[in-house]
Amino acid sequence: MSTQPTLTEVAAAAGVSPATASRVLTGTVRVSTSARRQVHDAIAKLGYVRRRAQRHAPQRTSQHTVAAVICEPTTRLFHDPFFPRLLNGAEEALARYGTPLLMVSATPTNAPHITSYLLSGGVAAAMLVSAHGRHPLAISLPASRIMLRSAGRLPAGIDVPFVDVDNRDGARQAVEHLLLRGRRTIAMIAGPPDLTAAADRLVGYRHAMDAAGRAAAPVAYGDFTHASGAHAMGWLLNRMPRLDAVFVASDLMATGAIQTLHRAGRRVPEDVAVVGFDDAPLARMVSPALTTIRQPVEELGAIAADLLYAAISGQDVENHNPILPTELVIRDSS
Repeated sequence: MSTQPTLTEVAAAAGVSPATASRVLTGTVRVSTSARRQVHDAIAKLGYVRRRAQRHAPQRTSQHTVAAVICEPTTRLFHDPFFPRLLNGAEEALARYGTPLLMVSATPTNAPHITSYLLSGGVAAAMLVSAHGRHPLAISLPASRIMLRSAGRLPAGIDVPFVDVDNRDGARQAVEHLLLRGRRTIAMIAGPPDLTAAADRLVGYRHAMDAAGRAAAPVAYGDFTHASGAHAMGWLLNRMPRLDAVFVASDLMATGAIQTLHRAGRRVPEDVAVVGFDDAPLARMVSPALTTIRQPVEELGAIAADLLYAAISGQDVENHNPILPTELVIRDSS
């Protein structure tokens, strides 16, 4: 009988040290993207299984279809570049295994029908995307037997394996960059407070302001759309006419904020510096080009898909919850 591969063998196959392989498995952010991907590939190739009890037995289906369950209205999928980038990463990863990806848009209205379909055996596993606080599927699916992983950490109290990016550290980088540029009154346009990624970016902003001895300015909220960013920027200008910088929790909202600043006669970045979050393609198209926090969206989708396939294949990856690093990309808006 063949023996199970060890962590040392995984590290050797990946061309990294055992310590680095261990850090990848425990989800530390201090691992390069290339090393993390090499370790994931080695795990899949060798069939490495962490020695922990599985919560669920692997499901057997005629075809290992994976569903990407987007907890947003369909219209959002065609206007926010985050979703196609994430789905592209997931689809390319699953294609290596010959596994199709099915995309489903789930709203609170159609959630019961989506739940019934997912639990009927039509798919082997599901990836939750953009699951807001008490979204029905964030409640019902974790209690079911379906293989499940969230692209983005779910709120506290909902125990679902995840892959996430370090949203708090990304916000810290944005604030520290603005402070180094000499900005004194730094406001924020945050995302939906019931979405963990948005909440973490707000926490990171506040912590960075506190660490610098600066009082956090009033926070405006949007829903990650261009229109909400434009409206939120107007709200901030009315309450803080002397603000000289704004950190915006998504690039789409940042483009809306820049539009409002232009209409108000404020120059970017001379009068107001703007930093976004995502590094979506539009960040390079807006004028001025947007300084932003890059999150590895395609890699987020790919790793979530890899781990779902590993779970379908019987590997114990339930407690492997990677957190991917973010990176400041400096352009003209700051």
